[in-house]
Parts: sequence; C-alpha cells; structure tokens
Amino acid sequence: MSQRMTVNYKNKPCYDIVYTNSFDKLIEEIEGIEALGKRICIVTDSNVDPLYGEEVLKLLDGKCKKAVKFVVPAGEENKNLDNIKEIYKFLIEEKFDRKDMLLALGGGVIGDMTGYAAATYLRGIEFIQVPTTLLSQCDSSIGGKTGVDFDGYKNMVGAFKMPKLVYMNLSVLNSLPDRQFFSGFAEVMKSALIKDSIYYEWLIDNMYEICGKDMEVLEELVVRCTNIKRMVVEKDPTEKGDRALLNLGHTIGHAIEKYMNFEMYHGECVALGCVCAAYISWKKEMLSMEEYYEIRDMFVPFNLPISIDNIDVQEVLKLTKSDKKMDSGTLKFILLKKIGKAVIDTTVTDDEIIAALNEINFDEENGD
Repeated sequence: MSQRMTVNYKNKPCYDIVYTNSFDKLIEEIEGIEALGKRICIVTDSNVDPLYGEEVLKLLDGKCKKAVKFVVPAGEENKNLDNIKEIYKFLIEEKFDRKDMLLALGGGVIGDMTGYAAATYLRGIEFIQVPTTLLSQCDSSIGGKTGVDFDGYKNMVGAFKMPKLVYMNLSVLNSLPDRQFFSGFAEVMKSALIKDSIYYEWLIDNMYEICGKDMEVLEELVVRCTNIKRMVVEKDPTEKGDRALLNLGHTIGHAIEKYMNFEMYHGECVALGCVCAAYISWKKEMLSMEEYYEIRDMFVPFNLPISIDNIDVQEVLKLTKSDKKMDSGTLKFILLKKIGKAVIDTTVTDDEIIAALNEINFDEENGD
C-alpha cells in the first residue's frame, strides 16, 4: 500500500501526507523534498526509540549530511518548555543551522514538541512528521499546530508551523498497546461526529475489524479521517473560524485531563468531553434524546470511558475557564446539531456544563 494526499495552505500545495506500510520509502520521500543535503535530527521519546529509533536513524545515516537522534522522556508530563530547552541545547551543540531539519518520530506529544522546537529554533527551521500512534496519524500530525503545556495547562505555548512532509507507516499501529490505540480512536470518532455521518456509520459497521486492528480497514480509517482534517485545516489554517470544530470534546476533555494530573490518556478525556458536548446539545434541543444516547454508547465498544468516578464538578468547571479556547472571556463550545454536523456555540452556561459533568460523574458512594 502506498498513496498520498496533498494538503494546501493559502490555496497552494504545502505538504504531502504519504501512507505506507513500512519505513522503506522514507529516504525517497525526504529526497523528494530536497532534504538529503541537510542535517536531520530525529526527535523521539523513550517509548518509541527502542521500537523504531535506530531503524530510522540507520536509514538516514549516510544518506543525509548528518543524522542524529534526541530522546525525550515519554509522557504528557514531559511536554514542557524545559524539554524544549534541552532540544535547543542539543541542536546548538550539533551545530544545526537554518537549512537543517527536525524529524518527529512518535505520537502527538513528540509531534507537538518537535514542531514547536522547529518553529522557534533560529526563528524557524523545517521539520517532518513521522507519526507512530493512531491519534497522531489521524489528528495531531496534520494542520501545523505545535506547542507545549505550561504548568499543566494544555498547549498554552505554541505556534503554527506546517511540516514539509507527513510520512505514515501504518504498520506501526500493530505495536500500540490497546489502551493507547483506543485513546487515538476518540479523535477518529470526533472527526466523524463533526463532519461526516457516513464515515460515522462506517466506523460502527467496521467495529470488530477496527478493534481487531485489521490493517486493510485501518488504512481506510486513517485515510478517511485525515481527509476530514485536511478539508477543515485547508479552509481555516489558523483557527479563525471552522477549524475550531475540531475541538469537539476538548474543552471539558482538557479540563478533566488537567484535573486527573494526566493519569488518563488524552483520547479518554476527549471521549468524556464528547459525551458532555452531546448531552448539552440534547438539553439545548439540538439533538434528540435517542441521538445523545447513541453517541454516548458508541464509545463503549471501542473501550473508551463514558463516565468517571467521583470528580469534583466545581473544580473541573473552574479548569474549563482556563482553556485556551476562551475568546474575550467567552467560552467557545463545540456542540452537535446532528451526527456529522457541529457548530460553534458561545451561549453554554456554567449550569449546563455542571449538568453535563454530573451526567458523566459516577458517585461510588451513591452508585450513580
């Protein structure tokens, strides 16, 4: 399998997404963007490095001007400016200049950090995305959003920086632990809910194949999901309008993620956030009760949570007010008019958020 999709920026071709089942064509693709004459630094993490770090380094070694590797400790808690500083220091010591390039080998955390380092080192150098998780392949590697967390607040420091290439080796999905795989699926479901009811039905129809990691089905899943992301970011590359729709489930999801000290995966929190958004949509008479319950229950077969034990609802509400999607003091919420049709809403009240949080809050003492 080998195919590609071009992402445009300001109505001009900007970069290609390449879909393959190995790393075999990586050198060919890097040559295609005229990068073999550059120094390339692979940025990866301590989980991905033992799996693919040396393989990719050996591919690059001797083919480009210089190939080196920098390994960041794995985990969302390490997505911070301290580790960006370490990347800068390494690049300076390795004498990287403006003509050189970074390569992000890993999931969303590594992609975001590498992109931010590329956007800011020497006021900007080029970078390549080589995403290795379902979440990063379907969502975070596309569209040029980069950044790091600040004092535990998600993506508070960042920049828009388009990659030169997104290279997807879909076979790496087989090495993902199930929990991480299904965490990524939350972003897939989100994409279907905001833009494509036919894709949503396809995901349900192929539930068993997806859960069983059938490669042929996963290939179609990733290509269709990335096409949704491509269409949205081409229309609104810097989130002045419709790109905000991609944040379905993220306002409450990010608040829960922070509240749980990142002990829950990002996709698990997004799933909970999507349930809350669907609940608010129902209560605002945008969705029917049946549609709400269908959306809620469709996360269950994909091993994603639809409730959480004993959260402090008031504290989570408070954390939603720290979300970077606040606009002049008003919280931009993404709601659903129907499956496949999302809208931006600035009228969601604290009481509505509290009601949604109570809907997902499982009180162990009272059993509800």
